Order: sequence, then structure tokens, then C-alpha cells
Amino acid sequence: MVKDKILMTGNEAIGEAAIQAGCLFYAGYPITPQNELTAYMAKRMLEEKKIFLQAESEIAAINMVLGAAASGVRAMTSSSSPGISLKQEGISYLAACQLPALIVNIMRGGPGLGNIAAAQSDYFQATKGGGHGDYHCIVLAPSTVQEAADFTFLGFDLADKYRNPVIILGDGMLGQMMESLKVKSIKPKRYKKPWALTGSKAREPNIIRSLFLAEGALEDLNLTLQKKYRTIEEREQRWQGYLLEDAKIVIVAYGTMARIARSVVKTLRAKGQNIGLVCPFSLWPFPKNVFKQLMGKKEPPSLLVIEMSYGQMLEDVKLVTQGKLQVDFLGRAGGGMPSEEEIIKKIEGLNG
Repeated sequence: MVKDKILMTGNEAIGEAAIQAGCLFYAGYPITPQNELTAYMAKRMLEEKKIFLQAESEIAAINMVLGAAASGVRAMTSSSSPGISLKQEGISYLAACQLPALIVNIMRGGPGLGNIAAAQSDYFQATKGGGHGDYHCIVLAPSTVQEAADFTFLGFDLADKYRNPVIILGDGMLGQMMESLKVKSIKPKRYKKPWALTGSKAREPNIIRSLFLAEGALEDLNLTLQKKYRTIEEREQRWQGYLLEDAKIVIVAYGTMARIARSVVKTLRAKGQNIGLVCPFSLWPFPKNVFKQLMGKKEPPSLLVIEMSYGQMLEDVKLVTQGKLQVDFLGRAGGGMPSEEEIIKKIEGLNG
């Protein structure tokens, strides 16, 4: 069942989708530009008789989520860049304990306290771990309000499926932007959770921990995690390709930048230039397969990576293409955003 289209900001859409997806526990702490999500959850979770907690800090919030996730319920938190930095130890614990949770980062400018403008400079933090140890979070990057809602459903499902934290990586513009969307009203998928801490009167007690002191025990855990990550890499790559068949230059952009890049592609196509777009939806696992497809073309295109950062996703693109495709870059940060005109000027320079 799908309700009629309604107008919502990206922040609100994530909140409503989380509730429809069966989120029973939310803990967070205010920070711009995701405050609307916290405020929305405060109102709607109460209406739905679910648990909302404004914690005393970001550190407290992520550990509350860990406790709720350990009991087997769908749990989430949200914040923005420096707030997510404070949650990194708890996220590392979630990954080590193999606990499913949804973490929303509506990115702002940095480093440090930065500003409240949109940015994409938390890519490394999200995709390369953030906390200590060899672990990964699944990272989903919406570019529209509808995708923000859809990826919230998907994020909870992937978290439960793989017993792993999932990050929704948006930015300040997407969080504040208002668009029409269809909010799904469906029964959430139910995953069996025999590992959950629900009491042990009729079974052996479950133990959830990330402290392993016996010789070899922690390495065994790491090997288990790595096996899971390889499975996720094989099965959960997600992207959207746009006009790739005859493209001589392919723009690679995610989130808000993908929206601007799509407009550039339409503008230049109207002028007869063969431009395409790859929009990664999963930042981890990175969608390697689409680049392998591009490399396998008889006349492979060159790539132009565009980010609201100074080349973080660029590194993954270069790793995947291994020097077999020409890769150029355009980026701004600290609240700066490459405009359509800047991107077109860059492409004209490449054509020249």
C-alpha cells in the first residue's frame, strides 16, 4: 500500500520512513542541519507509542542505540558531521558485536565544528570505518527526498539481514530540501534474531560483546567479519547509470551533486555532446561493477568525479579503474558546491 504523494523535507522523509519501517527506538542529540529529523521523531514516535530519547550527548545516544539493538528491536540515531565523529567508538562496537542499527548523517561543512552548509567531506569517515579496527558499515547515499525515504527502508532491512550498522549519508541541502514523495505503508520485514538479549529462561544465555582476550579469539571474530564483508561486497553494490551507452565523458557524483550533474548531462546532450552519469547509491560497498563495465567498452569513456569535498570518492574511483580510464576531478568543500556552470566549463576544458 502506498499513500498519496505528500510534501516533506529529506529529514522528515527519513523520520517517517523509519517509523513505517518498524523503528521502535530512536536516540539522538540536536545538531544542525538534521534537527528537523530529531524534532519529527520526537513527535511521531510519541504518537506511535514508540521510544524517543533525547540523550545528554552524542556518545550517550549511540550507546543507547547499541543497547536497544542488542535486545533485537529496530533502533536508529541521527546527527551531523561532528556529532557522528563523537559516535565513532559506539559504531565500532556495533560492528564488532554484529548488531543491526541505522545511523543517519546529514553532513555539514568541516573540518572541526565547521559550518551548517551542505558538504560531502564525511565520505572517508563513513566508508573507511571511522572508529578503530577492521570493520565496515554499509553506506547508502540518497540524492532525492524519495530516495532518502526508500533507503531508510532498505537500510533497516540490510542492517537486519547482515547484522551490521548501516549509514544513510545525506547532506545539509538534501536534509532541508522539500519534495513530493510517496511514503510506503507496509509491514516491515521480520528477521529472526536468535542472538538477541531477550531473557534466557528456556535457552542458553546469549552473550554480546566486543572484548575478546583469549589468544586467537579476536582474530577469529575478525575473520568472521571479513567473510561477511566479502558477501556484502558481492551482493549489495547499488548505482544508477544515466545515458552511458554512447558516453565519451561520464560524470561520477552522488547525493546532491548527482542532481546537479544530471542537469549538466541534459544541457550538454541538448548541445550534441555525449555525456553520461554514474550515481553511486552504495558508497560501501563501492559499486565497482559499473566501472568494470565502462572499462570493458570498445571505446571506454573518460571520467569526471565531482564532489563537495577535495577528492574522497575520487580515491575509490581511481582504485577501481587502476589507471585504465582517464579520471579528472572537480571539487569544493567547506560549504562550497560546484555549480552547473563550473561543471560545464570543466567539461569544455576536457573536450578542448
